[in-house]
Amino acid sequence: MPVHPRLRDIDLRALARLVSDVPEDVPATAGLAPSQLVALKDHLRCDVLALAEFDSVEQGCSFVQAIPGLLPMPAMLVGAPLFGFDPVNWAHYWDCDCCSYPDRTGDVRSVVTIGDFYSDREWRAMGTLCGINRPLGFAHALMLTLPSAGSDRGSGRTLRLFAFRGSGRDFIDGDRDLLTLLRPHLLQSYREAERRRHPCVSLTPRQGELMRLVAEGHTNTQIARRLGISEGTVRTHLEHVFARLGVTNRTSAALAVSAAGAVGQTPIKPKFLAAQRR
Repeated sequence: MPVHPRLRDIDLRALARLVSDVPEDVPATAGLAPSQLVALKDHLRCDVLALAEFDSVEQGCSFVQAIPGLLPMPAMLVGAPLFGFDPVNWAHYWDCDCCSYPDRTGDVRSVVTIGDFYSDREWRAMGTLCGINRPLGFAHALMLTLPSAGSDRGSGRTLRLFAFRGSGRDFIDGDRDLLTLLRPHLLQSYREAERRRHPCVSLTPRQGELMRLVAEGHTNTQIARRLGISEGTVRTHLEHVFARLGVTNRTSAALAVSAAGAVGQTPIKPKFLAAQRR
């Protein structure tokens, strides 16, 4: 894809460094650093830049960041009456081609605009049937989709980055090119922020193997036989794991390793816990 002439190499390198590094203002709960979003908003010359985790199955958002306009800058909302939480939006979600595009097609790489799906007249005719239309006053939008932390195929969870303009000129190919080029850097930055919020558990290979067996519901005796070690050694390994994780029992340890493994590593899913809940 050709890069718009206004996207100078020096600007692209500066933005790539910005979103590749993890700044100090990473939110403690979710999302990207507001400083990153502000810089990206300035380059896109949009009225509002918003980051949200969509869940089309549960029909809601786990978080929304918006810079600035709708909310005080910087801001994070949980449960606020924005497009991600609006019941009207979800009632018509699958009928809105641009909003549901990633879910309908499985395409989480393309950067899309409203103009890819609707003419200006068609978009105005949508009225209040779309949460990013007239209820929020946006005539133009650019949407980048990323896989969210812990998402898997069919989960309905995606991370959406929206650039909004209330009126005036539409986004151009250069704006789309910019987000396309920055996509891998944004994804890396988001994953780094998640790792900072949820540090991975540091276990030795043998401890990791032992915890997988614990998570599958094996007893100390069964684990000892499988690993060719004594039950006393199994207990010693577990004591070391408990100390590293700051827990006092097998159940808490399995849950802690499972949660940490879901961020950038292979999750250890405690099957015995799932069986207990059924």
